[in-house]
Amino acid sequence: MVEPHLLPKPVSMGLMAFQRGAAGDNDPTIPAAGGIGIVSIPFALASGGWLSIVFLFMISIAACYTGLLIKRCMDKDSTIESLPDIGQRAFGDKGRLLVNIAMNCELYLVITGYLILEGDNLNKLISHFHVDIGGLRITGTQFFVLLSALIILPTVWLEDLGKLLSYVSATGALASIIFLCSLLWNGTIDGTKLHSKGVLFNWKGVPAAVSLYAFCYSSHPVFPSLYTSMKNKHQFSNVLLVCFTLCTLVYAATAVLGYLMFGSEVESEITLNLPKEKLSSKVAIYTTLVNPITKYALMLRPIVDAVKSVLPNHYNKRHKLTHVVVSSILLISTVVVALTVPFFGYLMSLVGALLSVSASFLVPSVCYLKISGTYKKLGCEMIINYSIFFVGTAIAAFGTYTSLLQIIKHLKL
Repeated sequence: MVEPHLLPKPVSMGLMAFQRGAAGDNDPTIPAAGGIGIVSIPFALASGGWLSIVFLFMISIAACYTGLLIKRCMDKDSTIESLPDIGQRAFGDKGRLLVNIAMNCELYLVITGYLILEGDNLNKLISHFHVDIGGLRITGTQFFVLLSALIILPTVWLEDLGKLLSYVSATGALASIIFLCSLLWNGTIDGTKLHSKGVLFNWKGVPAAVSLYAFCYSSHPVFPSLYTSMKNKHQFSNVLLVCFTLCTLVYAATAVLGYLMFGSEVESEITLNLPKEKLSSKVAIYTTLVNPITKYALMLRPIVDAVKSVLPNHYNKRHKLTHVVVSSILLISTVVVALTVPFFGYLMSLVGALLSVSASFLVPSVCYLKISGTYKKLGCEMIINYSIFFVGTAIAAFGTYTSLLQIIKHLKL
């Protein structure tokens, strides 16, 4: 058992881990993006079939290993403090730029997913709702996306998120446990039975399943600051192992429960399957609704800082006004994307395949090969890292293609 004092403060390395300084130059706050993956993990299992859960464990092991590679890169250069620093140490300014682009694009699409999640689940609670304005009908989901954005808007104007960081980081893992318990309650006591047999394996659904599994392990950008914040750094490997084990068990349990409950009928957000009149369903849905609202500003902050860093100096002299304007415009843009592409499962699958795989698997393995010089030496490390690179590239290619195909197909409907 890892002793509490070995964990970084105020960071909780659970399903949702947060820390300052992970995103790069301006020391913004960046959370691990993959925690919302818990609502779509049953859909991932349903896409690939029962045997696809093996990929969840394989991805977990690979993600834990690449997390250790980040530590090794930092041990070789004490000036490294973030994932973009690792990119720069390995490949110069181009490496830093590419890592920053991948991280910020991932964050942008994740917070867009937050709005879709809010709209879908509020529409689940308050069904058959719509608004007619001048002959234009706004559906319930669209209205609740807009309403959620208005509620979130004041939070993105805040510049000091330090206090909020501590509270959110402490409640992330708790929310996931509550969600799992409410799902178990619903499936065993509260009416929904564990009756589905499911499909053993579905080749066509494997790209989507693997992409969503990868999305669940997209927290690597925070690992450098987690490592530097620990008092006993030699315990980082043990902490990482314990946390990945617990996370994987929670994800696997949620996936199995959801698939047993609803089989191939499971939605991309399992909360949409739950009977809303049941107390357990309400607990699960309310937990899902609260998290995005509290985390949106934290997720948006690194993107805001990145945009402000490229603005002319005279804009940044009026710092507060610039922050409000930039954050508001970015929020509005995510609303537009959420209303245009309201497909949570496919969008998160795209994030997992294209961006999470890049930041959490490809970057650590490739940069470690370069920084350590391991790419020159034929051995176990070189084989493992090249294997991660080629498999990760394949996942990125097939997963991105499949996700884009599904998004385009549903946009045409």
